[in-house]
Amino acid sequence: MTNSDKPIYTAPGNSEKIALLKKKNEEALMGGGEARIATQHKKGKLTARERIDLLLDQGSFQEIDKFVVHRAKDFGLDKEHYLGDGVVTGYGEINGRLVYVFSQDFTVFGGSLSETHAEKICKIMDMAMKNGAPVIGLNDSGGARIQEGVNSLGGYADIFYRNTRASGVIPQLSAIMGPCAGGAVYSPAITDFILMVENTSYMFVTGPNVVKTVTQESVTAEELGGASAHSTKSGVTHFSCKNEVECIQRIKSILSYVPQNCEETAPIYPYELRVDETRKVLDELIPENPNQPYDMRDVVAGIVDENSFLEVHENFADNIVVGFARLAGRSIGIVGNQPQSMAGVLDIHASTKAARFVRFCDSFNVPLLVLVDVPGFLPGTDQEWNGIINNGAKLLYAFSEATVPRITVITRKAYGGAYDVMNSKHIGADLNFAWPSAEIAVMGAKGAAEIIFRKEISEAENPEAKLQEKVDEYTEKFANPYRAAHRGFIDEVIIPSETRIKLIKAFTMLENKVDQLPRKKHGNIPL
Repeated sequence: MTNSDKPIYTAPGNSEKIALLKKKNEEALMGGGEARIATQHKKGKLTARERIDLLLDQGSFQEIDKFVVHRAKDFGLDKEHYLGDGVVTGYGEINGRLVYVFSQDFTVFGGSLSETHAEKICKIMDMAMKNGAPVIGLNDSGGARIQEGVNSLGGYADIFYRNTRASGVIPQLSAIMGPCAGGAVYSPAITDFILMVENTSYMFVTGPNVVKTVTQESVTAEELGGASAHSTKSGVTHFSCKNEVECIQRIKSILSYVPQNCEETAPIYPYELRVDETRKVLDELIPENPNQPYDMRDVVAGIVDENSFLEVHENFADNIVVGFARLAGRSIGIVGNQPQSMAGVLDIHASTKAARFVRFCDSFNVPLLVLVDVPGFLPGTDQEWNGIINNGAKLLYAFSEATVPRITVITRKAYGGAYDVMNSKHIGADLNFAWPSAEIAVMGAKGAAEIIFRKEISEAENPEAKLQEKVDEYTEKFANPYRAAHRGFIDEVIIPSETRIKLIKAFTMLENKVDQLPRKKHGNIPL
């Protein structure tokens, strides 16, 4: 055959190359295929890409690493590849603000994490850190890809390391949209907020089968680690959502209260001050009977911008209320004792719940408003043996360490060490207000009278009458805000209906506050 007879190789033209690219894009968009997508939908779950479409502003998503495939060759994996390898990663916008996102695809190997799957997540986390923008993880994974052995475990650790480095630098949100088990749970646990979907998502370190083998307990996945269990019993999840759409909307809502990173401040929403910002309802809110409960959420509603309160950890440790709100369009974090539950007493769960929230707000420049009605710390062997001392100290430490603007309003009781812990002047609060109904004392009047006047009461002809006399005497002297105001521990005693306008002016005054902690590597919070 002469050279002229040889077939001439013709490279594919641009049209063929573009057609090939389109084909690969279409293949990547299908994940694990139509049948597995249909199965996902039958479970009441959206696909990885459908979740991203709901989360981000329309047309803003830019995918990264769409064509990545795994490198494993054992156990037949060399014959099964899917473009994207079980996770969709990239960046986009939420309400015009840059965010990075990864969404695990359960239709591909059950969303299991491989070496390359982890590398994709790490890549966008690195980009988020460099560019100072939040990271959102949509988790739906069966765990480590066991066919890859230690490579998948190393991938998890790479993610954990980045979660830790990013903590306090950029907001990190984790939505659990399906299973999240074993080592996979520790990445969400390090992030700032966890959201779960009722009946379709669960988290646990060891599943029901292992629990049955080791402890003989029979328990379902939902009972062991579902949204209800973690939002009420463990406090692992901050938000329990009825469905995935609500979960995604909640993510958007959280981000509206927080800045892009630790160097910025939260978005300010337009607000025009009214001629009269008083809220008369607050004047009648505190019951005449000091032992009668009321809802601290009513106090919050009477202070903040209308319908702006977003409660965090609503179903966990309900003797304390925490959440975000807006005051004249500006984001604030709120911590308030809840007299409606356990009289608002501080216990282990309430202390850790509030401490975690305070530290988040301080990390991201969100000013703090603390509403106080606390009779003390919860007594008892259960609390002492489970570490109320260390756990209560976490809240004390969190407030003391916070450098954001901090304002306290004492509505009623502020007793004992709990008075100190709840953002008192002594631990660095900027301004401390009290309502006329405030009672600032070492303890309640009855308990104090029984101790101080024990001998006098026991020797009286009518001990009960003498006790009441001494209770009234102690109440008159100490169960009010004025002794503390005389010492400057309370900056101003205010009419409740004027609280809102006082706070608006106070936070405006404090918006350029500069406060720095002593130079150190980091403190040693009592964990």
